[in-house]
Amino acid sequence: MIKSKICDLVGIKYPIFQGGMAWISDANLAAAVSEAGGLGIISAMNANAEYVREEIRKCKELTKKPFGVNIMLMSPFADDVAKVVVEEKVAVVTTGAGMPSKYMPEWKAAGIKVIPVVGSVAFAIRLERIGADAIIAEGSESGGHVGETNTMALVPQVVDAVKVPVLAAGGIADGRGMAAAFMLGAEGVQCGTCFLVADECKVHENYKKKIISASDCDTIVTGRRLGHPVRSLKTRFSRQFAEMEKDSSNTDEQIMAFGSGSLRKAVVDGNIEEGSFMAGQIAGMIRENQPAAAIVNKMVSEAEGLLGNINNRLQ
Repeated sequence: MIKSKICDLVGIKYPIFQGGMAWISDANLAAAVSEAGGLGIISAMNANAEYVREEIRKCKELTKKPFGVNIMLMSPFADDVAKVVVEEKVAVVTTGAGMPSKYMPEWKAAGIKVIPVVGSVAFAIRLERIGADAIIAEGSESGGHVGETNTMALVPQVVDAVKVPVLAAGGIADGRGMAAAFMLGAEGVQCGTCFLVADECKVHENYKKKIISASDCDTIVTGRRLGHPVRSLKTRFSRQFAEMEKDSSNTDEQIMAFGSGSLRKAVVDGNIEEGSFMAGQIAGMIRENQPAAAIVNKMVSEAEGLLGNINNRLQ
């Protein structure tokens, strides 16, 4: 059985994190992944503290196993949510979009494991210095907000630069990706796109259909002009967004207004015309809806088989 430092660190059976996806990663999905042996993660997104508290309590009713909360540090409610995870005794916090420095003393005192998401070596080093327990190195293949370096290049460089355990994220949806991550020096993986089609994921059915029908070339990165690049499926909306970015007559404010609320339109409404269907490049490998446990179990069994066969390839 695959066992790693990450399993020991956060008290899980398998070193698989489910990514904290805004409007998507709720108590139902997080609990299902935790019950399957991974680490389910609730997304705090831009929600207020009471919403997050309610989701945490729902998750506690659904599972007694560890789960986490992802906090977007640019959220106007980040200060309040940072207190809620302490009050509710959450086991793990993952962070993005900023430095969690001011929250670290309280989180560490509460015994919370803090595991930030990074897209560069420099950021990983800074976060280790302020007390991060592990690092999630997320390559540009991932869905949602992305950096510039792909997973294959980023992960081993982060592994070499820090002493804490590293999880790989971006472009991982099966046992082959998980095994590759271990060969790059990672101690675990974080996956998002593959859990969009989990039975316990409450995204609109149109979203799931678009993931399942996607091919290898069906994602696009927009938002570079605004300084916040995002990977999503190619749709009428994403193509129009890209064209607006190219047109210098459009102001940044006009472009931002055009994109406002687009993720919710995809997740909640299933709006094919106006929704932003965030997904990683790995979407082209996903072909069916299935329970979260089946996704986790298949990934682990495939990875175990591949890692166990490495010696055979050397003979």
